[in-house]
Amino acid sequence: MQTLTLYLVTAVIFLGLDAVMLKTVMRPLFETRLAGQLLEDPRMGPAAVFYLFYVGAVLWFVSLPALDHGNLVRTFLSGALLGAMAYGTYEFTNFATLRAWSPLMVAVDLSWGTVLTGLSATAGVAVVQKIWG
Repeated sequence: MQTLTLYLVTAVIFLGLDAVMLKTVMRPLFETRLAGQLLEDPRMGPAAVFYLFYVGAVLWFVSLPALDHGNLVRTFLSGALLGAMAYGTYEFTNFATLRAWSPLMVAVDLSWGTVLTGLSATAGVAVVQKIWG
């Protein structure tokens, strides 16, 4: 039950914050460079697959080990590192292979993924620690 709660809390925080960022910052930023390439409505199936697995990876690599050591600063840093690796893979690959990709897109999305993953992992662990002591 603790792991399910950790997953749900982490997912709600991650998805909630990311939805706001995608709508208010990322979509407008990407439209400036990729307007003709963006779908009017994103394909939610592939997005859901990514988010379900990504939150699972955050739990596996960051949050579950953090429940043992209990250090929230270390949790944030571990989450941030995972976020930088995941978002960096996407951003740097696109920058290396796509003409329209810009350094600004890389910097904004990489920074966001780093902070978002660290924050979501830390908040999820903090909530579970509060509930289960």
